[in-house]
Amino acid sequence: MKRAWSQLLLIFIGVLCLMAQPARQKAEDKIEQPARTAREQSMPEGHHNHQAPVLDELMNPETRAKLLADKRESEFNHHLAGLFVAVGGAFILLKAVLGKRWTLAKYIWPASFLASGIFVFVWSDTELWPFGDRQWLEALQHNREVLQHKIFAVLLLGLGSIEWLHVKETLKAAWSQLVFPALAIAGSILLLFHQHESGMHGADHMELMARIQSQHLSYAVIGIGIGVAKGAAELRMSGRKIFAKLWPMLMIALGILLMFYHE
Repeated sequence: MKRAWSQLLLIFIGVLCLMAQPARQKAEDKIEQPARTAREQSMPEGHHNHQAPVLDELMNPETRAKLLADKRESEFNHHLAGLFVAVGGAFILLKAVLGKRWTLAKYIWPASFLASGIFVFVWSDTELWPFGDRQWLEALQHNREVLQHKIFAVLLLGLGSIEWLHVKETLKAAWSQLVFPALAIAGSILLLFHQHESGMHGADHMELMARIQSQHLSYAVIGIGIGVAKGAAELRMSGRKIFAKLWPMLMIALGILLMFYHE
């Protein structure tokens, strides 16, 4: 019976991922089409088949190098965060087996959230002090991307802290069981409004932003699924054990998608 349920869960995750792909493609097409139309209308007659002119800023080698460095940094951040999420999900699924052999195994998955939160908080924006010259307060007030990065970091740290206390059994209040689902859903919704300044430059910036937003849409869909499944697993309802297996599987799926993030 357990094997049958496991197979059903795997099938469900596969279906969810397949559903996320059309959503990504639809979002990308929705954004790319106006971009293509705008470019065609702005080009002189008879030149629609020629490549769009390169923006002046890209003619500057220093600007090109900066944009490339930002792209690599952003992709690395997503990939490492995805690794943390996938590892956390795997340890949740295997905690019953690993816990018998290794007592500290139960702390790995909340630690993965804490590590991810610390990484995002400190290294997500290297133009800030101490890596760069920009001051934190000024950036938080005037740069929405930086502000969102720090909010995501705080959410990750909050999730990791709450679950760490649960593992230690020092926090047993009923309300605390719903903190993870609430923060997971809130973070996923916020992700729908996340922007990347590095994607706002270049001749094909609209296509790049469409790709970034479509990937974020997939992450948000799965993130909301994680929050809903985790909340259902905490409630006394039929199928509770199914949701208890489902939400860490979705975490693994989200981690894998993050590790394949590309700008």
